[in-house]
Amino acid sequence: MQLDETKKQNEHMEGSQAKDSVLVHLSLLLGSAILDAAGHSLGRVREVAVAPGVRASLVTELIWGRKDELQAVAPAGLEQMPNGTLRLRGDAHPRAFNVGEPLLLLDRDLMDQQIIDVHGRKVVRVNDVSLLWLPREGGGEMRAMEVEVGTRGAIRRLLKGFVSKRAIESLTGRIPSRSIPWDFVDLIEVDPARRVRLKISHERLAQFHPSDLADILEDLAPVQREAIFNQLDEEVAAEALEEVEPKLQRQLLESMDSERAADIMEEMDPSAAADLLGELRRERSEAILEEMEPEEREEVKELLEFSEHSAAGRMTTKYIAVPADASVAQAIEALRNFDDDPETVTEIYLVSEAGELLGVVPLARLLLAMPESKVAVLSESRFVSCPSGMHDKQVAELFDRYNLYALPVVEEHNKLVGVVNVDQVIAFMRQQA
Repeated sequence: MQLDETKKQNEHMEGSQAKDSVLVHLSLLLGSAILDAAGHSLGRVREVAVAPGVRASLVTELIWGRKDELQAVAPAGLEQMPNGTLRLRGDAHPRAFNVGEPLLLLDRDLMDQQIIDVHGRKVVRVNDVSLLWLPREGGGEMRAMEVEVGTRGAIRRLLKGFVSKRAIESLTGRIPSRSIPWDFVDLIEVDPARRVRLKISHERLAQFHPSDLADILEDLAPVQREAIFNQLDEEVAAEALEEVEPKLQRQLLESMDSERAADIMEEMDPSAAADLLGELRRERSEAILEEMEPEEREEVKELLEFSEHSAAGRMTTKYIAVPADASVAQAIEALRNFDDDPETVTEIYLVSEAGELLGVVPLARLLLAMPESKVAVLSESRFVSCPSGMHDKQVAELFDRYNLYALPVVEEHNKLVGVVNVDQVIAFMRQQA
């Protein structure tokens, strides 16, 4: 939202009271001189305070004075002189201010902090805050309107002290604005330092692609990262966790209790969960496994026994297998009942009663066939599989040579034990790069 649009909206809301509104910027307001009603110097503006709550955009006070003798007054108690100096009104009531009060101090808690740009789906740095001063007879109020995250705010701060405020505003006014409406800014309540973030609902976070969430988590400071990650439900958290760097995966798991970590592990692909648990301290890994549901725990424990650099270490045990004499209708029913992410399925497997791999049927071929057809007639005449002990590099070579999306993994007597999906190979190649 551009600043002039913000002003128009305020004029619409406030009517005639907003016609004389003044747009000020925190960077230029800080350091402004404050005089008493008689014209004597009191000091310079050190901070601008906003109270979280119902009217979270309303500036409660401007603060000045030495660190051990801070004073504060509401914007209604101030008037701005033509030269930019602030003067107390005769009826103003300054008070002693304590920095420990539960207020958001814009310079301390917001400037230069990282917040999430919901629309750009990335982490940005706050360079300035736009404030709208709404004068009224006998007082007035000031509101936070936007946080600036582009170069305009950065240049404004860079030039401050070298040229006049009027010249700075004239120069920066030609630079395109990149800003975020104040309504999207909120506090991370769990952070004692009161860092800020954007208001993001669980629903909005769930709409982010896991890769976007991973990029955001990687760019945030640890406390912010944990606060955001803890808002995610288990399924979204699992998807995002699979995308972040291994070092950050470990940090996130170490920061949460074992029960929460287990809930997330249960939503992950078993091979990814096993890989991650294999990187943790043994005591931590066992504590998480203990909290997992028995079925998921056994799947992950089986995979932990394999070398992480083998096909078995990369495979998932979540796949669809049907008897060789199954019909297309039965195979589709198995697909409907698949209890993992159906988007990972590119083919189904034909197996004997003993679990021997007999054939591979591409999903597209299955969906185009008549329901009463036998799945066996749709099977590839030649298909590729690999032994469970095959090394990562050899697995990747098979994917490249045969343009595979999935590779069945077999053990003795050609028994199907799992499937390596292409995303696991991509993850391996990224690690090698």
